[in-house]
Amino acid sequence: MRSSAIIVVMLLAAAGLSAPASAATLADCDAEGSVVLRPSASPAVDARAAAYWFDRQSIRWPGASGDDRYRLYHSASAAVVAEPGGPVRGAEGHLDLRPRRTQLARDVVERFRFVAPGTDLQLDAGDVARVGELLRQQLVLVREDGAGRVLAATALQHAGALDDLYAAAVASPPLGPHRTGSMSALSVWAPTARAVSVCVFPDDTGAASTVQPLARDDLTGHWSWRTPQDLSGRYYRFLVDVHVPGTGLVRNRVTDPYSVSLGIDSRRSYFADLDSPALKPAGWDDVPSPQRVKAQTDMVIYELHVRDFSIGDASVPAAHRGKYLAFTDTGSAGMRHLRALSQAGLTDVHLLPVYDIATIPEAGCITPEFPQAAADSEAQQAAVTAVAARDCFNWGYDPYHFNAAEGSYASDAADGARRIIEFRQMVMALHRIGLRVGMDVVYNHTTESGQAPTSVLDRIVPGYYHRRDAEGRVERSTCCENTATEHAMMARLMIDSAELWARHYRIDSFRFDLMGHQPRAVMEVLKRRVDASTGREVHLIGEGWNFGEVADGARFVQASQLSLNGSGIGTFSDRTRDALRGGGPSDSGAALAKEQGWLNGLVYAPNSDADPSRPRDDLLKAADLVRVGLAGTLRDYPLPTHDGSTKPLWQIDYKGQPAGYASQPGEVVNYAENHDNQTLFDINVFKLPRDTSQEDRARVQMLAVAVTAFSQGVAYFHAGIDTLRSKSLDRNSFDSGDWFNRLDWTYQDNYFGTGLPPAKDNAANWELMRPLLADASLRPRPSDIAFARDQFRDLLRIRASSRLFRLQHADEVERRLGFPNSGRTQNPLVVVGHLQGGDAGYAGKGEAFREILYLVNASPQAQTLDLPSQAGKAYVLHPVHRDEDAADPRPRRDARFESRNGRFTVPARTAVVYVVE
Repeated sequence: MRSSAIIVVMLLAAAGLSAPASAATLADCDAEGSVVLRPSASPAVDARAAAYWFDRQSIRWPGASGDDRYRLYHSASAAVVAEPGGPVRGAEGHLDLRPRRTQLARDVVERFRFVAPGTDLQLDAGDVARVGELLRQQLVLVREDGAGRVLAATALQHAGALDDLYAAAVASPPLGPHRTGSMSALSVWAPTARAVSVCVFPDDTGAASTVQPLARDDLTGHWSWRTPQDLSGRYYRFLVDVHVPGTGLVRNRVTDPYSVSLGIDSRRSYFADLDSPALKPAGWDDVPSPQRVKAQTDMVIYELHVRDFSIGDASVPAAHRGKYLAFTDTGSAGMRHLRALSQAGLTDVHLLPVYDIATIPEAGCITPEFPQAAADSEAQQAAVTAVAARDCFNWGYDPYHFNAAEGSYASDAADGARRIIEFRQMVMALHRIGLRVGMDVVYNHTTESGQAPTSVLDRIVPGYYHRRDAEGRVERSTCCENTATEHAMMARLMIDSAELWARHYRIDSFRFDLMGHQPRAVMEVLKRRVDASTGREVHLIGEGWNFGEVADGARFVQASQLSLNGSGIGTFSDRTRDALRGGGPSDSGAALAKEQGWLNGLVYAPNSDADPSRPRDDLLKAADLVRVGLAGTLRDYPLPTHDGSTKPLWQIDYKGQPAGYASQPGEVVNYAENHDNQTLFDINVFKLPRDTSQEDRARVQMLAVAVTAFSQGVAYFHAGIDTLRSKSLDRNSFDSGDWFNRLDWTYQDNYFGTGLPPAKDNAANWELMRPLLADASLRPRPSDIAFARDQFRDLLRIRASSRLFRLQHADEVERRLGFPNSGRTQNPLVVVGHLQGGDAGYAGKGEAFREILYLVNASPQAQTLDLPSQAGKAYVLHPVHRDEDAADPRPRRDARFESRNGRFTVPARTAVVYVVE
């Protein structure tokens, strides 16, 4: 035995390798954390990755001189020492690198166009076959002088080499847990690992029952294990022996990045076959998704947080509050609210993140006691902040496992089956009341990276899954650890994940957080895959903001506002949002009040902080931007503008960008409020004149709803916009607890004036907030909330009543939509849109109206308009207005139309819709 071991070591040494670490044991399974098997001999050099490995043969070291000698040193035991002025020590071998002589492939040049110039190197052809093994070791690229002394040293960013070498992994068999015939199987992509084992546990807390080595596939870099045992209901995690830059050879105890469920606090992955009848609630196979959305422009979305929905709803059983199961309580106040919205025309509920979240404790999360304190007190936020890391609330933009449901919303987070079944019960309950279900997904970042406790991807393939800067540091422009979906296997993970949710949970649509950090090409592949897998169209929308290290296409063509033309993927438009609200989402200090918008008094009703000399031209520009949104933000839509010219929307300026950017109306999402930033009610507290009545504050809010409802494209509403939701002026309530995120389905309170919001994001503005929060006249009455609730539903009914509000094609919008009160002579206080139906192109399509004319008056006074182009028409009020139960009596009571001359009188702060039937 002794001689055999010596022979193995000798053979390994001859191959340039060191002896492997000891095989994993059950004791390894039952320990926690990670173990450093061999520490790095030069952690500082090892951790800095300033060179790029483009493909299996080509390397560039930006800024390095091309006149010296370059060698790639390797060590399986992390023993390389490369100190300037001396020779390299501890290496088990090296490769000599030559100046690159071959032409890089075009796609490689395009992918790495952001890399600065430097020395381009290549491996000798005979060494390329060794790359797969070398990538499993410590690697240090060294620049030496002729005597072999170190001039400089760096590690490498190896994503390009991994993608080239393991290209077959993209289309390989399933990753994660799965059943194959009578076999249970596990597979994980870990091409740089030295060894991978799996620990299997009988339950969420007990000791491991077995540890098994996984077999490596050299073509794909996958490690797999198959067994005739049925592992359903068992728990597992991997032991991955891998070189971690800056640390050394480490044995990481880590969950499966493809986990479909987990135990409590995500300590162990749960083996499940999502097709198993045992994981399907009764009737799961018999309740189809609603078929009410025929095109993306039919979508009317309500953005909702699972916990917000029911945590304060006394009509929900206590055990269900804040849980998936609250949606199954069909008689609760919250479900009655959603059912009424569905009947009015809402099509989709979009859930804030419901994948496994890193920042909500599943074991013992707490709900704090809140003090009885003044409306402008600091006490409430102090109570929230004191337990923010331990309470049960977070928005959830902290992904831990992308493919598993969050456990804190399940009745038992320790039972991996419950979250699967109860999530499906929630989807069924919403589908049964006619509402499709959308998911807010966050693939642009992970919560942590490296060896941090909630890091998963980086502890399996260190350095691969995240986007890095020129020194190898993880980019954090999104907020957290930016993922690199331009890398093939991160793209695969995102695509596989979306497919899983759509297929196994019947998710109908997705909202992609910070989608502009992802490549357009990957999003288009995802769209095709998900649609093909489900046999239906799964609609995609997302945040197309353009910023960070990927801005302006620096690394790839982004899935951003200006780059998604023709893709069919929708992006949120900030054009009309900012025109309506005023200012921008990052405003602070005096700008919160000073920067008014079209809705809340710009020029025509200045508040006490507004600039009295602000020109009328600013109001005219804002009115034009409102029309931009009503026209679907379409690039080529021709709009008569306030300066007297007619311009395509892309020629209208929005903060240095083209106002119009979409090719088709389905590529824009219209909104005035979502979970980010202040609610509309709260921003209007700053911006409306202080003496604006409670009734008028509700009316102003509903004007924003009207503009969104009448706009071409996707209509998107934040839950509670219809109940005047306030977060007590909080600008960023992601971790502000239940207290600042409440919803009241009894319609008695909107929770304005419930304390100063948390200091972290708001303290700089507390002195502005104190007198506002203390002013009881700003707090709406139940009658104001009831008006907003009912008016919101009426506006949904109006949008649902005609496809003219939901045109599918840009040419239809250009042909059918016009703005009679526009151009140089417009009255900028009233936006008017005319929709033309009734022609041969609309014959037989079930359209109720031949023409529609909507008028939205933002002024606190009635406005009279002469529109000669509308004279002689047989306009009558829309049937929703004519109904005796209409929420707003003003259109029926006070609006006027004189057919002989086309004169319209529009009541103050009112939206009126006329039709020709």
